[in-house]
Amino acid sequence: MRALLALCLVLLVPSSGIASGHGPLFGGATPTLGKRGWQFDQTWMGRDGDSSAGDEQMLRSAISFGVTEDLQVSASAPIPLVSPNIFMPNGRMMSLMSADRQFESEVTWRFHRHTLPSRARRESSIIGGFSVPYEKFTPDGMLSAPSVNIGAASGYASRSHYLWGAGGYQHRMSKSASGLEDKLGDVAYASVVYGYRPPALRLEYPKPDLRFFVEAVAEHTDMARHHGADVLYSGGNSVFVGPTALLLYKQYGVQGGVLFPAYQHTNGIAEKYRFAVNVSYFFWLK
Repeated sequence: MRALLALCLVLLVPSSGIASGHGPLFGGATPTLGKRGWQFDQTWMGRDGDSSAGDEQMLRSAISFGVTEDLQVSASAPIPLVSPNIFMPNGRMMSLMSADRQFESEVTWRFHRHTLPSRARRESSIIGGFSVPYEKFTPDGMLSAPSVNIGAASGYASRSHYLWGAGGYQHRMSKSASGLEDKLGDVAYASVVYGYRPPALRLEYPKPDLRFFVEAVAEHTDMARHHGADVLYSGGNSVFVGPTALLLYKQYGVQGGVLFPAYQHTNGIAEKYRFAVNVSYFFWLK
């Protein structure tokens, strides 16, 4: 209901402009919104473990604002749909949007941008943010606590090719009750994204713009701690790879994709795949 209400409010606002500067789905990238530009995102994300763990699904509503051409602020709220039966690896899922049941706020600063011939560019961005839980306990019974996320991305973008490398770290704080500590594992992550836009699709606004990506995401998740002791079926290392696609048309964007494990060494339930579908609406307030 929160997502539907927010979308209705956005659609009632006078708007004009194009859906430019959109990045990949799972990996980190450098784009930011234009000055005074707004973006509303509704994302459906999830992952599946083995039959004993079940799957995990969540909606996440986000709103972003371009303070300047190179500075963007964002906030998002979760709408949990399905929780796994037992503890699953708790990575970040998406570079700019986690699967944690927390409200998130982030700032992205594109501090370097160099324009090349043929409208290509090299650029770099850094990101910092924090999360605040809205539930006292996680689905597996641990005390919830805030977290802090930092990251950086750098890459190349042209009318036909896109290449980004990124990395980050999410520190999850601990919380104690009756002298006993609970803490979810910290996450270190890195990503590499390659994108391609075929010649037939290199069209100018307002014609549709379709791009294809191959995204690779690597994660290391520390063990969680419950009542001061390590949770032995938590933590591990993984690498996911898969295809995604992005369709932009005027002020709308639709994006979807799936990642499959290329490598997993986890103490808990292994993941079969991750997926995400994102719908974006770009607008300018008059």
